[in-house]
Amino acid sequence: MKPTFYIGADSAGYPLKEIIKEHLHKLGYPVTDCGTDSTASCHYPLFAEAVCRQVQAHPGSMGVLICGTGIGMSMCANKFRGIRAALCHDTYSARMTRAHNDANVLCMGGRVIGPCLAEDILDAFLGASFEGGRHALRVGMMQDIEQDRPIALPAP
Repeated sequence: MKPTFYIGADSAGYPLKEIIKEHLHKLGYPVTDCGTDSTASCHYPLFAEAVCRQVQAHPGSMGVLICGTGIGMSMCANKFRGIRAALCHDTYSARMTRAHNDANVLCMGGRVIGPCLAEDILDAFLGASFEGGRHALRVGMMQDIEQDRPIALPAP
């Protein structure tokens, strides 16, 4: 079963969000659009919060956030516990953030990349899976930071 995707964008990311939403639908992924619904000026933190709260509430789900650069969305998203958001503007980063960081939210910049590259980045993100192993230890360290605990190092 494919994970549900929650997708959100601000006004600068709206056009690309619509393209990515359609791409996910074509690939057979369930998609919930968390807004915005136009290019009218709005505030990206609202949509980052809407997507991240849904990803938090639905284990195994994933998110896509798009603003002008992707920077603001990724900064906001990473404030939420359990969210590992990655700003990706190339396919290698998208593949590696899933494989090594177990990222669950993909952020992109609608003014930085075009639609075809955005679809390729999403495909790379979707095509990769978490490798675990030494990377699981590092994700665990990130979770320690989230919980405001000292990072637990493995015994030598």
